[in-house]
Amino acid sequence: MFLAHGMRVVVHDPRPEVVDDVPAALAEIAPTLSALGLPSGDLATGLSFEPDLGRAVADAYVVQENGPERVDVKQQLWAQVTASAPPDALLLSSSSAITATRQGMELTDAGRLLVGHPFNPPHLIPLVEVVPGERTHPDAVADAVAFYTALAKSPQVVRREVRGFVANRLQRALFAECLLLVQQGVVTVEELDDIVTSSVGLRWAADGPFRSFHLGGGADGFRGYFRQFGPGLRWAIENEERVDLDGDLEDLVVAQSEAAYGGRRGELEAERDRKQLAILRALATATTSPEES
Repeated sequence: MFLAHGMRVVVHDPRPEVVDDVPAALAEIAPTLSALGLPSGDLATGLSFEPDLGRAVADAYVVQENGPERVDVKQQLWAQVTASAPPDALLLSSSSAITATRQGMELTDAGRLLVGHPFNPPHLIPLVEVVPGERTHPDAVADAVAFYTALAKSPQVVRREVRGFVANRLQRALFAECLLLVQQGVVTVEELDDIVTSSVGLRWAADGPFRSFHLGGGADGFRGYFRQFGPGLRWAIENEERVDLDGDLEDLVVAQSEAAYGGRRGELEAERDRKQLAILRALATATTSPEES
């Protein structure tokens, strides 16, 4: 996305194969970028690789970190980055769980450090969770929101640091129930995917859970919802079963997933991109007022 919006990108990665992997990945997503109305040709002209981290960030105004999900590794990375990057550079971590406060504990100044967590696939999904740490300056939060907005993303500032932030916590809770249903033999992996994409997936893409249930409460909104469904919801929460994530379940999910989707990764990724583009376009059209159309 950075390259498609005309930015110069310097990639630092200790893996030598990244020099080949990144251009190959750009070629794979080029059709999707084109469908989004973004430039997709010659993206590599703005791309360079730098094996020395200090030189890679020396002139950066934004550093987007994508290192391993280990606190010690991220702390080491930020120590090296802040030693060489301009003092006003925006320091963004793609971490899906580790807070900026923990990442920046060893830094003298963590005022420009915060989480900017994109949701996969990042070239398609609009959300970026912007999560400031305890020492993040408000100006850095505003700068991060402006930066991602300029990339046509939908940045959402998370008000308080919690492990996993928001979207992954929701995804994890739903997926735990998915695993439980497969483990109990209620549905197969493929059947569950069909159920989600033809029900809550569509509903929440349009409205989100709170607006959906507000509407489900009728004229009284959530008061009506709680009056009608509250007792059942309370019982379900109090008696919730927990999935046993053991080796047998892992083997079952792997076997069913391979049977349903194995050997077709490229085909399925292309289909996913087409469908998600169609959803984004439909939502954009549906939310445009008659006066704007």
